This record gives sequence, structure tokens and C-alpha cells, in this order.
Amino acid sequence: MPGLAGRMSTVIKAKISKLLDRAEDPGETLDYGYQKQIEYLQNVKKGIADVVTSKKRLQMQSSKLEQSIVKLDTQARQALAQGQEDLARTALERKTLAQNELQSLDQQIAELEHQQDSLTENEKRMREKIEAFRTKKEVIKAQYSAAEAQVQISEAANGVGEQMADLGLAIQRAEDKTENMKARANAVDELEKAGTFEDLTQLGGGQDEIDRQLAQLSAGQQVDDELAKIKAEIGSGGGGAPALEQGQGQGQGQPEPGASQ
Repeated sequence: MPGLAGRMSTVIKAKISKLLDRAEDPGETLDYGYQKQIEYLQNVKKGIADVVTSKKRLQMQSSKLEQSIVKLDTQARQALAQGQEDLARTALERKTLAQNELQSLDQQIAELEHQQDSLTENEKRMREKIEAFRTKKEVIKAQYSAAEAQVQISEAANGVGEQMADLGLAIQRAEDKTENMKARANAVDELEKAGTFEDLTQLGGGQDEIDRQLAQLSAGQQVDDELAKIKAEIGSGGGGAPALEQGQGQGQGQPEPGASQ
């Protein structure tokens, strides 16, 4: 599927670009660019040196040809003075060939000189540009370092950085746990004051609410049974209750011994 393949390619390139952007250090990139320009400048200087070397070699050949031409001209004149016209002709023919070769060398030397001047001018402009780039590079690196330091200081001061963010989350979790513990402590204190909790040091403190209700029910039943028993005794005329009433009657109708009449 061309559409899917194109989309995957775009996503991969975007991811790689993002990773490269994170890994890229502007200072290192500028230093690398400056180093490459220095290498180009060195290559230009080497080219100039090669041109000058070739020109010097041709100039040496040209000087030898000039000397040879003078020598051949002298030999031709001497041969002609001695009546050796053929020898003089041969010397002049060699002189002509040397002159043609000298003319060709002079043209090559002129071309090399022009090339040397052009390379020298280019080297000068390149050196000026590299020097300007070096100055700008150092300014940018200084500005980037200052900005980076400012960002780090600001992030540390405001807790925006990744490490500070993690620390902030840890502090938040600690505060949440502390608040939960304080709320739990307050709740326990409130329930304790309300009497919700039993004193486990008391006898039977291990009983729960159902056990207490069952104990109260048993105690109430025992009271009812004893009350019914007393009622039965009173109803049958037995027991000490009447004697108690008689004693109380005598006490009310007769004066105590020794009392005044």
C-alpha cells in the first residue's frame, strides 16, 4: 500500500529528526562546520602551492629554452661565417622549434599565473569569511550557553525540569499521604471520644455488639424469673413479707420504751 508506506516513511523520518534535534549540540555543530571550512581553506592553499610549483617548473624550462635559442643563434652565425650553410640552417631550424616551444610555455605560464591569482583571491575571501564565521560561532556558542544556563536555573527555580518535576511529584505524593494519615488520626480520635471503640483492657472487652445484646437479654430474663418467684411466694402467704408488715404496724401504734407519755 503506497499510502501506508509513505505515511510510515514520514513518521520514521519525523521520529529520527526529533531524536537528532535532541542529540544535536549547537556548539558542536558550529565547531564541526568551522573545522570543515578550515579543511577547505587548506585545500585551496594546497592548490595554490601546486599551481606555483607547476609555474616555477615551466619557468625553469622557459629559461633553458631562452638560453638554447641564444646558443643556437650564435652557432648558426658561426657556421654561416665559416661557409657551412647547411649546419647554419640546422641550427636555425632548432632555434625555430625552441622558439615555438618557448611561446607555448609562456602561454601556459600565463595561464598558471592567472589561476594562481584567482586562487589567491578566493583564498583571501574564504579566509575572511572563515574568520567572520569563527567570531560569529563563538558569539552564538556564548549566547547558547548563557541561554541554556538561564533555562536550567529557571527550571530548577520553578520546578519545570524533568528531575524537578519528578521531585515535585514525590513531594505531592508525600503530602497526600500525610493528609490521609492526619485525616485518619482525626477520625480515630473522634470515634474514640464518641465511645464507639471499646476499652480492650476491660474484662470482656473482647465481646462484640451481638455478645453484649445476648448478655443483656440473659440478665433481663433472670430478673423476670426472680420477680415471678417473689410474686408466687407473696400470693401463697408464705415468706417474710407479712411479718415485716406487722413489725412495721407495731412500730407505728406503740411508743418506744423510755419515751415520754
